[in-house]
Amino acid sequence: MDPNHYRFSGAWLLDAPPHAVYAALEDVPRYPLWWPDIRAARQTGADTGEVVIRALVPYRLVLVLTAARRDPAAGVLEVAMRGDLVGWSRWTITPDGAGTRALFEEETRPGKPLLRRLARPGRPLFRANHAVMMLRGRRGLRAYLAG
Repeated sequence: MDPNHYRFSGAWLLDAPPHAVYAALEDVPRYPLWWPDIRAARQTGADTGEVVIRALVPYRLVLVLTAARRDPAAGVLEVAMRGDLVGWSRWTITPDGAGTRALFEEETRPGKPLLRRLARPGRPLFRANHAVMMLRGRRGLRAYLAG
């Protein structure tokens, strides 16, 4: 097992129509309004942006995102990541009863030497940090979509 390779996935069930969830997730510069661990987000080009993340671990991650796929008909949003983490993340939005299921998938590796050196001893902490960040994001998006 490569301690520097991370694969994450999880589904958020949301009480909002798929088009509203897709629109909120597509609008990355507004993430800090509802996702407390996204400390800053800005668009840097037509298909690029930068986000600053900090959850429980007292370490800032700076990611440069490049749109890889925007497909509203399929409900797919995917970005390539570089910077402190290198890889990709994807949202797949589908109807679920009267609401929406937002499936999050990510494959990533540390981009910084320090993070690579901490991979083995820090792995449980990094995974827990990600889980907390996703929990807070789901709660924040639910509240944001509810108005």
